[in-house]
Amino acid sequence: MGRVTERRRVIRIRDGAITTRPDTLVAEEPLEIRLNGKPLAITMRTPGDDFALAAGFLVSEGVLGAASELQSIVYCAGATADGSNTYNVVDVRLTPGTPVPDITLERNVYTSSSCGLCGKASLDAVRTTARYPIDDTPPVRVEPALLAALPDRLRAAQRVFDRTGGLHAAALFSPEGELLDIREDVGRHNAVDKLVGRALQNDSLPLSQCILLVSGRASFELAQKAVMAGIPVLAAVSAPSSLAVDLAAETGLTLVGFLRGPNMNVYAGDERIALRTGV
Repeated sequence: MGRVTERRRVIRIRDGAITTRPDTLVAEEPLEIRLNGKPLAITMRTPGDDFALAAGFLVSEGVLGAASELQSIVYCAGATADGSNTYNVVDVRLTPGTPVPDITLERNVYTSSSCGLCGKASLDAVRTTARYPIDDTPPVRVEPALLAALPDRLRAAQRVFDRTGGLHAAALFSPEGELLDIREDVGRHNAVDKLVGRALQNDSLPLSQCILLVSGRASFELAQKAVMAGIPVLAAVSAPSSLAVDLAAETGLTLVGFLRGPNMNVYAGDERIALRTGV
């Protein structure tokens, strides 16, 4: 699938000089996710890693938690009126015996920060559906200096961003700072889903010995995705939301924001950060 980027004509104005040239833009298209043939959700995404995106989304929804529960993911042929395949619709099939949630227009939408649920209901939904309690995982200790080095490593690995300047990125690192995987997408939540989905496909959940770094802010939705995948540390280069901090405190997630150079704020789970001075 070669639709990660597209070319468009642009008029450039630089210091009063006007030129016309093609510009490379990040592609954005809808992806409909079906579960056992029934429509479940639509997300705007950058094409690529669609199967991982769908699998990761279902992990965050509490539908999937292990590779053994996933039977298949396929693109739906005949997705348009003329029967052609747009590669914008995927159908996820669960293995026989895997519980299928009731799919209605009022599905478990707690994953969206604009879902209309109150904060308490959102926190309860994650706490009751998470399969991998973070507090039960082996301890992870991270040096602040190691965290400080991760944004540059993330940026250096962003291949499509270099061509478009229009993508978010999410990456998994080991506690020693090794880059384990990186995904890019027009939506930061999609980038995380692609990481988690690949881990599910590789039968690597829970990600209990990983650090998740995101290129933007840390919303409740991203914190929730980290918790559902069993990730103990979430770091963001920008600010967290208040509900993300509440969720981190409720679930034991270590949440770091404003990670810029040697500076950072630790909002929850400071026991995993190797602090050398009293606070």
